Amino acid sequence: MTAVDRITSSRQNCVYTSCYCEENVWKLCEFVKTERTTPLEQLFVVFISNDKRMIPLWKQKSGHGDRPVIWDYHVILLHVRPESDSLVYDLDSELSFPCSLKLYGTMAFRSDCHIRPEYHSVCDRKLRVIPADSFLLNFASNRSHMKNPDGTWKMPPPPHQPIQTAECQMNLDDFISMNPAVGWGTVYSLDQFLHTYTENSTTSSISSSLP
Repeated sequence: MTAVDRITSSRQNCVYTSCYCEENVWKLCEFVKTERTTPLEQLFVVFISNDKRMIPLWKQKSGHGDRPVIWDYHVILLHVRPESDSLVYDLDSELSFPCSLKLYGTMAFRSDCHIRPEYHSVCDRKLRVIPADSFLLNFASNRSHMKNPDGTWKMPPPPHQPIQTAECQMNLDDFISMNPAVGWGTVYSLDQFLHTYTENSTTSSISSSLP
């Protein structure tokens, strides 16, 4: 992959705060819009969650060995390139940055049939896909979800100001929700998502390459 294929030169150049994946991706979208490193219409923000808000993801930096991290939700950036593989930008992943969606599907999502029985209750993963320009215009978070009842932080917040719009200070739940009638973008099952954004790939075909 050449430098011109990347929306940013390296992971180290990205704004990053642990446990604030939605803001990390917002800042990455903002960077692309400002620097014009790729057409913004090729970028999509992807929220991963389910009704239980318990989803397993592998190859996360906070994971241990081959065990997944169970997130309440996670956010990645998808670069859908014309006549080429789609790329995933996941600042919390151990995989390459960016990583092809096909490889990410194999290594990070995996397949239900390869998930141990103890994770079956949380493997109904869904994905809300939002155009990057819509995410930049509509997303707002006052970070209240990261505060304990006594007002202390569960994790230190990003140094930049909370992201807000003129109309809203907090709508994070509308993005995490996998109710298609709520919020922005389109909600997919994992299989639908992989079939839509990888060439002739489904969860079952991706899983066949797993060791």
